[in-house]
Amino acid sequence: MTSFEELYRRLVKETIDQKTDLDRLKEYDPHHLDCLLHPDQYAPVLKIGNCNCPPDKPSPCSESCIFDAITKDEEGRITIDKDLCTGCYACIDTCKTESLTASRDILPAMNAVRTAKGPVYALIAPAFLGQFSKEVTPGKLRQAFKQIGFSGMIEVALFADILTLKEALEFDKNIINESDYQLTSCCCPMWIGMIRKIYKELMPHVPGAVSPMIASGRTIKVLHPNAVTIFIGPCLAKKAEAREKDIADAVDYVLTFKEVQDIFEFAGIEPAGLEESEKYHSSRAGRIYARTGGVSEAVEKTVERLNPNRKITVKTMQADGVPGCKEMINLLKEGKTTANFFEGMGCVGGCVGGPKVMIDRQEGREHVNEYGDAASYPTPIDNPYVIELLHRLGFDTVESLLEHSDIFTRDF
Repeated sequence: MTSFEELYRRLVKETIDQKTDLDRLKEYDPHHLDCLLHPDQYAPVLKIGNCNCPPDKPSPCSESCIFDAITKDEEGRITIDKDLCTGCYACIDTCKTESLTASRDILPAMNAVRTAKGPVYALIAPAFLGQFSKEVTPGKLRQAFKQIGFSGMIEVALFADILTLKEALEFDKNIINESDYQLTSCCCPMWIGMIRKIYKELMPHVPGAVSPMIASGRTIKVLHPNAVTIFIGPCLAKKAEAREKDIADAVDYVLTFKEVQDIFEFAGIEPAGLEESEKYHSSRAGRIYARTGGVSEAVEKTVERLNPNRKITVKTMQADGVPGCKEMINLLKEGKTTANFFEGMGCVGGCVGGPKVMIDRQEGREHVNEYGDAASYPTPIDNPYVIELLHRLGFDTVESLLEHSDIFTRDF
């Protein structure tokens, strides 16, 4: 275990026990300490050691970064640009010397939980099923969060429902001939980041919508202005997304499944043994966002419900992993596909294949599908909780989602 990992685990334990004494940590690297105390001052990927790559040759980490976030000086020292890094994790995977690691946000997040003047909500990503063991139901996980100080847990799948409805409405309005097409704007910050940086000419085909994470955070802050929102999922890139200037009003902190598991471990909480608390509000459409093809299926079924007699139907194409997404976009640009709705996921398998999942992506996919099949409603159109929430937020009709709003719209 590296000194950074030792410091991390020590600080998490002391934070949970409320016995943190920074004066006793002088034997640790001050840079490591600052990274853990002030993660918002750094990129989602942290440099915690010195690599031994030849100074006169490209480093694997910089070569793997499609966003040009890593540079090297004449002496071989690398620098990670906080504003360019999306947290895609590719550089960490390619670093042979383990000099790079993922940012950890537990310390400021748990401090916010304890000192908040309003309610604190855990926003749980749709990929959570089975991550904390097969026996951990959504209700039991909600109870676990309450035991560590959260006011409640919100399933982001409900907001995936709303964004599905928005994307379906956009498709029904804009795709009027065989040459039209739409690129999904929901869910994956890696996918959107790649289009914005590498394929800018395709942005007119991306509807102006926020991700379900941002939609959930903004909604909670409209309903509870003093609330603290903490998103929890399998994705490092969500940490970067939450800090983007135009949407930084939504989510205060982002924790990964692994970070939450560490909190449960040091707090002595076993979610599987807790009481059930049933509050299930999402449809199948929102629940299956967590795996490749989920967004496409959700939008396709919702368009069918919106306009069953539509002449131009949804023809989907999906890709996962950065190489796969690039290949799909190239096919689109070369006119070698007849699809009119394109879904990209930065991780192989979708969110269930994220870098901070706790279980194999195939097992995660199976859990997501089972949870989707168990939903009471097939699409957001059928989900009364979606309609009720939209009314509470001032949307008189579902069609009003097409208008610009401060909650669900993003100007790319």
